[in-house]
Amino acid sequence: MARLDLARPADPLPKVWDPESRIGDMLRGKRGLVIGVANEHSIAFGCAAKLRAFGAELALTYLNEKAERFVRPLAERIDAELLLPLDVERPGQLEAVFERIASQWGRLDFVIHSIAFAPHDDLHGRVVDCSLAGFQQAMRVSCYSFIEMARLAEPLMTEGGALLTMSYYGADKVINHYNIMGPVKAALEATTRYLSAELGEKNIRVFAVSPGPLKTRAASGIDQFDELVAAAVARSPGRRLVDIAEVGRVVAFLVGAGASGMSGDTIYVDAGLHNIA
Repeated sequence: MARLDLARPADPLPKVWDPESRIGDMLRGKRGLVIGVANEHSIAFGCAAKLRAFGAELALTYLNEKAERFVRPLAERIDAELLLPLDVERPGQLEAVFERIASQWGRLDFVIHSIAFAPHDDLHGRVVDCSLAGFQQAMRVSCYSFIEMARLAEPLMTEGGALLTMSYYGADKVINHYNIMGPVKAALEATTRYLSAELGEKNIRVFAVSPGPLKTRAASGIDQFDELVAAAVARSPGRRLVDIAEVGRVVAFLVGAGASGMSGDTIYVDAGLHNIA
């Protein structure tokens, strides 16, 4: 999600990727897939940039031809090895991504799932008025795709791995105007726990990361989002929001060995906002 003028200055991402600028090697030798990069302000790109900065090798995806022109320069900036098309609603595309990874890398160490969608009318309406088609599409894109990715990643994670998805506080508490995405994200967090239980014997750890509100293109679809952001700043302990670089650093920690004793949790990265009534 996007940098915010309301927050403290964002941890800047390098305008041109420079291998000498790496901030560490804790992920050297790790190979991972990041799904959901739309532009330089998206949470997915914040994660990808930090993962690369810590030494990971990356594969990125773009939604369609229109999105490719925005994502390709970002992939080049962080020296991503693979850039592949992926619309999870198009049959065969997800399988093709994992087939390409299997043929080129032969294994996979982590997957970052950062996609969500609900039709405009269903997102802006009451939960009780949500259409069946809208609910099914929101669940298909935002939740079930994470299950599909876990199933396809499992045979490639021969030495264990990590699966991460992005949630939001509205999964746990009622947030005005978050509407149908609240139940959808609640399902996603429950899915995280069940996948963790099922894949734990293979040393595959599963997490939901829950950032505070950030101004991204995706978040802009939420009704009265600016008011939600202002309220979050006013209520958070530090009177600020987090930025995408802070989310990326937490994701890098969860992927790495430092979090080897953790799995199944929802990890809040919201400057303590979720603790405030």
